[in-house]
Amino acid sequence: MAQERKFGSVTYQEVDQGYFERRRLRRHAGMWSLWALGVGAVISGEFYGWNFGLGTGGFGGLAVAGVFMAIMYYGLVYSIAEMSPALPHTGGAYSFARSAMGPWGGFLTGLAENMEYVITPAVVVGAMGLLAQQIVVGLFSAGGHFDKAGSVVGPAWWNSLPFWWALFYIIFVGINIVGIEATMRFTVTITVLSIAVLLFFFLAAIVSGKLDFSAWTNLSSSGKEITGGGGSFFPFGISGIFKSLPFAIWFFLAIEEVPLAAEESMDPRRDVPRGSVLAMHTLLIAAVLTLIFNTALPGGAFLFGTSGFPLLDGFKAIFGSTGKVAYFLGLLFEIGLIASFFTIIYAYGRNTFSLSRAGYFPQWLSKTHGERRTPHVALIAGAIVGYAIALLVFILQQQKLGAQIVAALLNMAVFAAVISYILQMTSFTLLRYRLPNIVRPYRSPVGVPGAVVAGALAATSLVAIFLNSAYRPGVYGVAAYYVLGVLYFAIAGRHRLVLSPEEEFAMTRGEHGHPESEGYGTTRVGDVAGRATTPPADTPPADTTERPAEPVS
Repeated sequence: MAQERKFGSVTYQEVDQGYFERRRLRRHAGMWSLWALGVGAVISGEFYGWNFGLGTGGFGGLAVAGVFMAIMYYGLVYSIAEMSPALPHTGGAYSFARSAMGPWGGFLTGLAENMEYVITPAVVVGAMGLLAQQIVVGLFSAGGHFDKAGSVVGPAWWNSLPFWWALFYIIFVGINIVGIEATMRFTVTITVLSIAVLLFFFLAAIVSGKLDFSAWTNLSSSGKEITGGGGSFFPFGISGIFKSLPFAIWFFLAIEEVPLAAEESMDPRRDVPRGSVLAMHTLLIAAVLTLIFNTALPGGAFLFGTSGFPLLDGFKAIFGSTGKVAYFLGLLFEIGLIASFFTIIYAYGRNTFSLSRAGYFPQWLSKTHGERRTPHVALIAGAIVGYAIALLVFILQQQKLGAQIVAALLNMAVFAAVISYILQMTSFTLLRYRLPNIVRPYRSPVGVPGAVVAGALAATSLVAIFLNSAYRPGVYGVAAYYVLGVLYFAIAGRHRLVLSPEEEFAMTRGEHGHPESEGYGTTRVGDVAGRATTPPADTPPADTTERPAEPVS
């Protein structure tokens, strides 16, 4: 690294031409890999988490909330499908906001997304460890024993929850470090297996003869069970719809990570839009079928509204909850959790890498493996933070607060996510007006109106998070962390920026900063000084030929 140079209000550090080449990522992600990345990141949301919305809004309240959130996510997905091939950087949301709103906008968006991606694996690994512990005891009668309530007591050290969490982080962070080829192959495999589990569940529910759609309404406004159903679709009234919004988000949360693979995509202009939109179609179908069939099994909204593992309890309702069969079903449930855990590890690694590469986070986090070209330091750092969060959950669970803490952590992740959604939709709108001439290989069919609606729904969801008083302490904790991040950037981060591809694109108004065509480090600070700070209002980027929009079905 060399001396600092300031241009206008932005300070950059001069770097040698090989700085970005040493951090260059390898391209091995095709359209189906990106589809699997989007679906895999979200798929555990069909296995658990969504169901807490039954307890806050009833079946009708959660269903309506789900419709609103599907509209929001379609607006989001179509918008990022346009922005990502136009700004094909691994920074994703940070990259969009940086070009639209400057360094502060880029940092605020990137930090919110980083928080989401670090917290979510911590939530998922908690469930993975609990299931693994129970499966070992149930199948092999080793490593502990069950009490009358079905909880594992006296676990051996090798069957303790902290041990399982550490093992899962080591295994799946390790696969991510091995290389993008291994990562994408595993992503496709585990995602297809997760979908197969869901299809098996849907078919088993249909042929079991146990579906009873009156079970949708067996929950009263007082939270008690109504035998035989027949209650209201909206037992908690209109307010229940709003309280269910954060849980309906869990059906789709993290699909927005697909643009983070732009620099590793073989053809980002074509594959990122197609992979993103196809993933959204897939998840919508999965969400609708999960809500319909899972809630119609014995126990209905009353049982599944408080279940830690609704899909597993649904399997037990079909096949029985006693004997070793139940633990084999647990292995099926584990597949969906692994899919999301693994793919979101990928997401926080790339997000952290891109923010560090540009100097927004400490630059040592952007180091890449000499042979593998993977951001191993960012992956390991995120795992350490996530493991610490999981340990905190463990300590709180010792105080018998487990179920409440799980739901609280879901709200914490959603809080960070919706902030990034609001900022991304703002970025989309501003980019349409401020950089109208950049090449857009794909254009959103819903345009600015769709982005505005999605942003408004995200803002509504942000307010709704605070309606559930039991979860506010966790949300306040995330908000405090966000404020600390802002203070760091104000004091130090904004003075340590590096001319990364995302920064280069923003400073040259789209003329440079295309890693897929120009490589890295093609423009030095001195080359963009005048143009970046005082660009002529009527000067378009060098390439103004807009390609036809790619059709996406």
